[in-house]
Amino acid sequence: MANELDEVTGPINEQGRDINVISKQIPVQVGTGSLIFEIALWAVLPLIGGLALLTGALPQTYSLALLVLGALPGLVFLFMKISALAYLRKLQQKIQADASQIDNYLEQRVVVLNNVVGLVAKAIDLDKDVMKSVAAYRSGQNADAERNQASQKIDGIFSRISLACEAYPDLKAQAVIADAMRQNSYLQKEVTAARTLYNDTVGMWNQDVFAWPTKQIVAARQGYTTRIPFTASAETKAAARSVFF
Repeated sequence: MANELDEVTGPINEQGRDINVISKQIPVQVGTGSLIFEIALWAVLPLIGGLALLTGALPQTYSLALLVLGALPGLVFLFMKISALAYLRKLQQKIQADASQIDNYLEQRVVVLNNVVGLVAKAIDLDKDVMKSVAAYRSGQNADAERNQASQKIDGIFSRISLACEAYPDLKAQAVIADAMRQNSYLQKEVTAARTLYNDTVGMWNQDVFAWPTKQIVAARQGYTTRIPFTASAETKAAARSVFF
């Protein structure tokens, strides 16, 4: 018997295929069968016991036992539904906590990037000044007198850099900016990890609300829907396909 899927000789798509997250929440619903199932848990055994008691098909003790204990499956299922509701509510809180963690990292990134903007602005002003001054002496073809003058002016440039660093101790030229960018890179990794955790929890929710009978019945009665996982924007996807190096 041949393999249903053959990666060697099977049909392939040369152009590839992109995928997207479907932005749609599916409401959890149950049909008449679930209602019949719940009624049966409560009614079938007591009904059998009542019929047996009326017809004498079973000893009276057995018939009475079915009448009294026949509601036990319904009671057990009732407690299962209470437990399922508590579980789903707890899972909702975990989803909220995971989403809040993403917000925390994003807020930290905003703070770091705001600092970088200020530092870069100062650094750009400094670098423009320095590069303009240095460019004038880049050729290296100077007479002795001009060379001495150039040396003095270049020394002056270094002095200005030192003064700028003293005037802006947080700047430290490019070191602070590089450190800020490292922080930004670290926080971006944390955001990615937090989004993965959020998606895992959302995936767990989307599976559990359709776990019949208990959780699905509870979810339907509560009016729950599936949740949409994190979705990258079209701009982000386009940027990811770009050539970086």
